[in-house]
Amino acid sequence: QVQLVESGGGLVQAGGSLRLSCAASGRTFGMGWFRQAPGKEREFAAAINWSGLSLYYADSVKGRFTISRDNAKNTVYLQMNSLKPEDTALYYCAARRYTSGSTYSHDYDYWGQGTQVTVSS
Repeated sequence: QVQLVESGGGLVQAGGSLRLSCAASGRTFGMGWFRQAPGKEREFAAAINWSGLSLYYADSVKGRFTISRDNAKNTVYLQMNSLKPEDTALYYCAARRYTSGSTYSHDYDYWGQGTQVTVSS
């Protein structure tokens, strides 16, 4: 069983930046970030494969968010720049037992509790 702990969320003004971290209790393979805004379904944001060479982004965050990982630390990051009010959501880290990343939430086996990101206008 892998446990995931997210950190780095907070309140930021529009145009600002935040860096989310997700620390895993053990070795992980494909990793992803998803988000859920109030009253909306959970949606994909970004994903990364085991090597870090294959990256996937939702159109809504492409060019503004960057996913990366440090396998020595069992940690994945989400650098979020040029934040918009519509980025406000609870951000979840997810891990899967396959080396590839995925844009589908049902492909992931482990989930963190989430970290809140609030972007004010």
